[in-house]
Amino acid sequence: MSGSQMVTGSHLIGRALKLEGVDNIFTLAGDHILPLLDVLHDMDFRYVDTRHEQAAVHMADAWARITGQPGVVSYTTPGFANAVPGLANAFHSDSPVVSISGSADLAHLGQGAMQEIEQVDMASPVTKGSWMVHDARRIPELIARAMRTAFSGRRGPVHLTIPMDVQEQRVSDEEVSLYQPREYRVGATSQARPELVRQAVDVLRQGSRPMIVVGGAAADADAGEVLRRFVETTNLPLLTEDQARGMVADDHPNCFGFFERGLNRAAAMVREADVVLLLGRKQDYTIGYGLPPAIAADARMVQVDPSAAEIGRNRGVDVGIVGDIAGVVEQLADEAARHSWPRLPWLDRLQAEREAQDEWLDTLAAPETPMHATYVHRAMQRLLRPDDFLVFDGGDFCHFGRAIHAAQRPRRWLYVSSLGMLGSSLPTAMAAKLAHPDARVVMFTGDGAFGFNGMEFDTAVRHDLPLVAVMGNDAAWGIDRQIQLGLYGRPIATDLLRTRYDRVVEGLGGYGELVERPEDLVPAVERAFASGKPALVNVSVQRAISPRAEAAIARRKAGG
Repeated sequence: MSGSQMVTGSHLIGRALKLEGVDNIFTLAGDHILPLLDVLHDMDFRYVDTRHEQAAVHMADAWARITGQPGVVSYTTPGFANAVPGLANAFHSDSPVVSISGSADLAHLGQGAMQEIEQVDMASPVTKGSWMVHDARRIPELIARAMRTAFSGRRGPVHLTIPMDVQEQRVSDEEVSLYQPREYRVGATSQARPELVRQAVDVLRQGSRPMIVVGGAAADADAGEVLRRFVETTNLPLLTEDQARGMVADDHPNCFGFFERGLNRAAAMVREADVVLLLGRKQDYTIGYGLPPAIAADARMVQVDPSAAEIGRNRGVDVGIVGDIAGVVEQLADEAARHSWPRLPWLDRLQAEREAQDEWLDTLAAPETPMHATYVHRAMQRLLRPDDFLVFDGGDFCHFGRAIHAAQRPRRWLYVSSLGMLGSSLPTAMAAKLAHPDARVVMFTGDGAFGFNGMEFDTAVRHDLPLVAVMGNDAAWGIDRQIQLGLYGRPIATDLLRTRYDRVVEGLGGYGELVERPEDLVPAVERAFASGKPALVNVSVQRAISPRAEAAIARRKAGG
């Protein structure tokens, strides 16, 4: 074998990832990946090592959503068990996370090897695909398969278990085929049959109260420019959610903000729509499964999605189109341009709902002690810039913020996911700063959510990722406490303390400040920005019920 070289499985992992343009590995060191870490260190990968594997997955998830690149994360076997909740969140986010875990030697699996668990089976329910690598020569093939699966149709996480002896297995490079992404991942857009496009436009033209709801799959397709052209051609109203926020800016006259019926009165008007166009938007619980009372029984529906499994999932559609969102919307825009589209009175009704909500929020934003969440978010509005990254955790304090803060740029307004998992905001904010080091990153969190990944301020300090976290501290698991009071009349296991989390952050090397009076809030946030450190502004707020909690109480009382 003249000219051949011997390489290890770890080298093949690195080569395959480099071909995919991967430079960052989110990780937490452990015995079963030590061979891999040692080899990748010499291949110029950047390690972002966290304090908990769940946080590493959240960072990879956010990196993938912000950059459109695969988010690669690696850990050992117990670390994989810690990572499963993060994979579940990425699964709900349709995020192309590539999970690579080590394990005991393949030769000893099934014999009670150290830390042995069935990783592949555990990962299956929260990934699009999960595989064990039995031979180093198959590493490039299986990484290619994982990448193809992660980016095909609706995106999502994938998992590979690569045992320690496979990482160290030495093979001749002549025995191995490495694949270029263009050889196994198709980048071209797919389009719809012209007759389906015409049918969809005909349905939209017949509506007097149409509504477009744009979901995350549209953002994955980078459909923002063509989506704006379609909306401006048709004069139709649209709302965006989560990953799609900012694809059409909230200050656009046809955009009516965030699609969440419990937080945006304009979004709740979907119940009166007579035509609904879902673009990359699932028919899940957040839209009432597409059924009454969320959407009227006689409303007509057009659904466009990259996955055939999502079309008509809970409600039959009048027109269903499977394809790349950007390509299909471009077809819709071209077909729509052949017709005239008058401005509908319906848009004035939606605008009136938005204005009424703004007025209501203003009535809550009085300068009281302790502060109402709306006062905090209104004050923050004066400090924020259109290109700032905004990251929201779950919970009532953050729900008020999502009702207030506009999205003006794509991929810069980030929420946890439809899973509603608390604690992802700090890892998400760190990933945003890593991806865009010159941008300001602001995250909103509650005191309960902070407890899940608060130690990651240590990670932010070590990796020089300055960001500003604004915490609404109501000494409670706020939304659950409010729902308990609304349904059962008493709180149970939902009270916390007004802990000095700002001092925790200071102890980890960041900047922390406590704010108890309204007049001190803006100066404190300005000092946090000026510190140049990962910072936490710990704001004492009222135990106030959000519109989302009120909607949950009403829905459950009604038996929904």
